[in-house]
Amino acid sequence: MIAIDGPAGAGKSTVGRALADRLGIGYLDTGAMYRAMTFAALQRGVVEGDLDEVAAMAPTVDLVLEGGRVLVDGADATAAIRGREVTEAVSQVSANPAVRDVLVQRQRDWVVEHHGGVVEGRDIGTVVFPDAQLKLYITASARVRAERRVRDIGGDVDEVEASILKRDRVDSSRAHSPLTESDDAIIVDTTGMSIDEVVTHVLEQLA
Repeated sequence: MIAIDGPAGAGKSTVGRALADRLGIGYLDTGAMYRAMTFAALQRGVVEGDLDEVAAMAPTVDLVLEGGRVLVDGADATAAIRGREVTEAVSQVSANPAVRDVLVQRQRDWVVEHHGGVVEGRDIGTVVFPDAQLKLYITASARVRAERRVRDIGGDVDEVEASILKRDRVDSSRAHSPLTESDDAIIVDTTGMSIDEVVTHVLEQLA
């Protein structure tokens, strides 16, 4: 299997999907799982800062990621999980150890069921699948990541860049499964690269 890690907006999801398509294997966006859990907390009125309440909720949430759609407790949340409300709350929910324990097990179960695949997130190569066949750490400058996010969902690029830098600090400094580069990961800086160029570069590592 292929593990892809990296900060928000670096292009992990786009590269991961394209790579999975080229190889004809499954793809799992674990970031969408944490966003879906955050969406569930908001929908249920659970305060994301209440560790015990979020921990109790996590095992009960029904998540289905299939064909690019995200279903949360049977409701289509594909668009909602990318909205500002979820984006602003997801770091706090994803830092909850109980949430991570639940979703890490679901991620490992998914790989067993699919006999491998491309899995991307922020702790895939370091925590979830430390023995992955290929580990990638995909990154890009904060400014470029902000510009990409603004193209996708709109907003002010300076504000988005500040939000991304804050997210980087939170994700890299959390005590449980922080965002970090695996020692054996191949670092790919997508600044100035097209998706095709990135995918071709990655495929060359598998040759």
